[in-house]
Parts: sequence; structure tokens; C-alpha cells
Amino acid sequence: MGGMLNFLRRSRTEPVDHAARAATFWRRWRELLPEVSSALGEGLPHRVEPLIAEALAEVHPDLEFSLERGNEAVYALVVSARGDPQLRPCTDAWMAAAPAPDATWEYHDAVPAVPDPAQVTLNLRGQSYALAQMRVAARIDRGRGLVDVEVFHPGFAGLDEAATAALTFMPLDAALGERLAADRIGRVDAVAEPPAQAVGLGEFRDLVRDLDRAGAH
Repeated sequence: MGGMLNFLRRSRTEPVDHAARAATFWRRWRELLPEVSSALGEGLPHRVEPLIAEALAEVHPDLEFSLERGNEAVYALVVSARGDPQLRPCTDAWMAAAPAPDATWEYHDAVPAVPDPAQVTLNLRGQSYALAQMRVAARIDRGRGLVDVEVFHPGFAGLDEAATAALTFMPLDAALGERLAADRIGRVDAVAEPPAQAVGLGEFRDLVRDLDRAGAH
């Protein structure tokens, strides 16, 4: 999934009725849906993105969204807290009030994991980086319920700090999905050489999912 995230930020201090604000969003979504579908059908998502951003800001001004190709449906509306646990009640309420998915639309309250990270290529600063080349060494801390990781990609060579960080964290989010990564990833170090006992992103995902199912805290 590779759409552009859009956001609208605005200060607000009064208490929020999450359920009521979620319901307001979905009423507005139903009103916008014909226009949204028309814009996407014409390949012009930017025509409706400001309208969706305005509606989503009523749920919380710091939420982000993307319009994507769906996994099961044609399209997906993805709302993201970007790993901020303070926004979880907002996304939980938003998802609880969401319509049932159908053949055209599905809805996600966090950026989902890609089906097979080994098939994904990340485009960064005009260069392509195959995630199949990513190697991850995991150190499980069951007391904390977290996995500390060392990450290697041959593309790290020659990248500056910001680009290296993007090529480190974006594949982890792609492999695990936003919510699982936020819940279970601890320290992350980018390394210059493949670490000992490293695995690919698919095997790493299996490890983290097993930890999460075990309910380690």
C-alpha cells in the first residue's frame, strides 16, 4: 500500500466524545462517498482528499489517512495514529462505527502489513530498495514484551542519517503493520554489516506475531 498520507492539525483542548465524533465522520463519509468514488475512478484523489481531511479532523486533528487499493475490496480507507497511543481511543471508536466492508470499500484503523514484504520495493530519493534484501536480528525481551532489533540493508551504504532511518523503519512497518510495530518493537539499530542470526522480514514477522499471541508484557 503506497498512497500519500494526508493530515490536518489543529489545537483542541476540550474533552472529546470519541463515539459521537466517529459517528459524525461516518455520516459525512456517506455524503462524500459518491464524490470520492467519482474522483478515484477518474484518478483524481486530490480532488476529495481535503474534504476527507476536514471530516477526519473532527475525530481528532492529529489523525492521518490514506486512500489505497484494498486487499479484498477495490479501495481502502486507512486511518492512522502513527503509533501514538494517545490516539488509540480515537481510532478504536472510528473503527467501531465503520460500515461493514463490501466489494468496493474496506476500512483500516492502522496501516496494515503488506501480504509479502519480500515482494515490496521501497522507492526512496529516486532509488529502489528491495525489501527482500533486508535482514533483521531480533532480541526478545519477554519481560518488556518487546523485540529489540538490528536492521541491515545493503542500500544503507552511502545514505545519510535521515534516509537510513526511513529505510530502517518503513520496512518494519510494512512487515508488521503500524499497530503491531508500535506495540512490540523496542530499540531499533541500523547496522553496517549483516548481523549474526539475522532473518528476512517474513520470518521476523512470524517471530513478532508469536510474541504478540503469547501476550508477553
